[in-house]
Amino acid sequence: MKKKSNPIIGITIGDPAGIGPEICVEALMKEEVYKKCKPVLIGCSGTIKKAMDLKKCNFKLNVISKPSEGKFEIGTIDLIETGEYDFQSIEYGKVQALAGQMAYDAIAKGTSLAKNKEIDILDTAPINKESIKLIGVKEAGHTEIIKELTQSKYALTMFNCHKLRVFFLSRHLSLRDACDYINKERVLENIKLINKEITDIGIEKPKIAIAALNPHGSDNGLFGNEEKEALIPAILEAKELGMNVVGPVPADSVFHLGKSGIYHAILSLYHDQGHIACKTFDFDRTISLTLGLPFLRSSVDHGTAFDIAGKNLAQAVSMVESVIVSCDYWNLMDK
Repeated sequence: MKKKSNPIIGITIGDPAGIGPEICVEALMKEEVYKKCKPVLIGCSGTIKKAMDLKKCNFKLNVISKPSEGKFEIGTIDLIETGEYDFQSIEYGKVQALAGQMAYDAIAKGTSLAKNKEIDILDTAPINKESIKLIGVKEAGHTEIIKELTQSKYALTMFNCHKLRVFFLSRHLSLRDACDYINKERVLENIKLINKEITDIGIEKPKIAIAALNPHGSDNGLFGNEEKEALIPAILEAKELGMNVVGPVPADSVFHLGKSGIYHAILSLYHDQGHIACKTFDFDRTISLTLGLPFLRSSVDHGTAFDIAGKNLAQAVSMVESVIVSCDYWNLMDK
């Protein structure tokens, strides 16, 4: 077993019009975070000061130029400044270009620090895709932005919720398009990538379940042909390549079975199929990991919550979970 250590984790503060800054501050008020890692925020110091006032946090804000200057101790919040902004003009709960720029700058800075190995993990607070698009960024989602910035061949999203690990064949497609997206080649490629990534965290011959698309797994073609034409051929070929794959397992059962730990990973066929399962199981402790990048990236699995931003109603349970779980995974990986 690898010796455990405390990684440096850079945490981008997200869209300043949302709850990101306040959940970042609340998370760094938790002693359990410092027992797992060396955290440093990445973003606008003025925004974080506002969030500290909101959370009645009397910690010292330590603005630094590089992660190695951090104190990494309870009572001090270390932060790397991303630029000078008219942060006072930001209105809570509204889509605005300045907020998008501030959020993007933090992502770009965090990605650069991680690429240069100045931080070990990049953890990201929520952004608003509309605000990001206002500044002309084509790929408005975290995963797509970081994949492009790192020129990675792939970026594989994995949800972690207790013992449940869920991957996604497709994510941001309409349900109609997601069904059309399913084919043998894509399913097989995802099985190969999942097998590699789960093996890389020390699980030999991981057991991977493929969720069915249709009711009862189509009942031999009575309710659709995706299982017969795409899923089963991909599973059979993966088995021939030596992988431990089962399915298609009816979607109304596979996630229930997975939460008991009998599968090391499940491939969900579209966005809501996996999201609903994880969030129903435990909304606050469902977190997202991005695998396939030059570094480990983690995030909460909720949005900017514009409706409650700035009202001191947001809780940092998911942010704390994303930090702690990503540190556990980092310690399992070859570094």
